[in-house]
Amino acid sequence: MLHLGDIDAEALGDLLRAHGLQLHVIADDQPIPGSFWGEPEAGLIGSTVFARRDTPVHSVLHESCNLIVMPAERRERIHTDATDSIAEEDAACYLQIVLADSLPDVGSERLMADMDEWGYTFRLGSTRAWFEGDACETRSWLQARTLLPAQAIP
Repeated sequence: MLHLGDIDAEALGDLLRAHGLQLHVIADDQPIPGSFWGEPEAGLIGSTVFARRDTPVHSVLHESCNLIVMPAERRERIHTDATDSIAEEDAACYLQIVLADSLPDVGSERLMADMDEWGYTFRLGSTRAWFEGDACETRSWLQARTLLPAQAIP
């Protein structure tokens, strides 16, 4: 499992800032505010994503993508639980895979493997199978909201 301490956290912070979010790295011995799944998973409060060096990268990206895909007017009221619908949750899963390719030392292949290891479940049995063969509705949902980077649109 790839953790925040294993990657360039500054590059991740830059990516989040490009989407109007802030990455707040918590000291190793401190609790993570707004963590839905509990530590070491990432937390959310408003537009801030909280993580520690032992937080899995997929968790930081997933929680960040939950914020990215939601309407802006809802974002500032978020505390801990960002999920509003299955469509948004699927969109967060898809977008985190796409955004992983823009991070040095991460990439979509590694992220999908970590998602499977963590326990994400998809009806086709793996994150890759879902992403490549069963996510066309999710991709369309993201495209309709112009949330996919141009290079990610097939």
